[in-house]
Amino acid sequence: MEIYQASIEDLDGVSNLFNLYRMFYQQPSDLEGANIYIKKRIESKESVIFVAVDNQKYVGFTQLYPTFSSISMKRAWILNDLYVDTQARKHGVGKLLLQKAKDYATETGANSISLSTALDNLSAQRLYEKNGFMKDIQFHHYELSL
Repeated sequence: MEIYQASIEDLDGVSNLFNLYRMFYQQPSDLEGANIYIKKRIESKESVIFVAVDNQKYVGFTQLYPTFSSISMKRAWILNDLYVDTQARKHGVGKLLLQKAKDYATETGANSISLSTALDNLSAQRLYEKNGFMKDIQFHHYELSL
């Protein structure tokens, strides 16, 4: 299995996984929209996407968005998306993607990676906690939908 940073050559594979990811979160299938969205992120370098490929099949991805911490005065990353194809689950793909994200964050001098997941996504919560992520008990997080 290969884990590497996606480029425009990986657009179709990543877009398909991204579409499946969105469907997991109860969004309607929109492969064309997924393709446009991922293409823009890659071309404009607005995010960093790592992909897992096993025997030439795209089996997982994670997408990081840059941010900064005013308190530490350092870069930070938001791990916004992580998805493993249903047939590839329970084979360590998620763990490998998380490790690649951690390695990248360290290489870029970041002080943290933050993420959120659905309250009922217990398997993702177990994966994150097994890999060193801790629930925030110091801050409440708020969101304003526009």
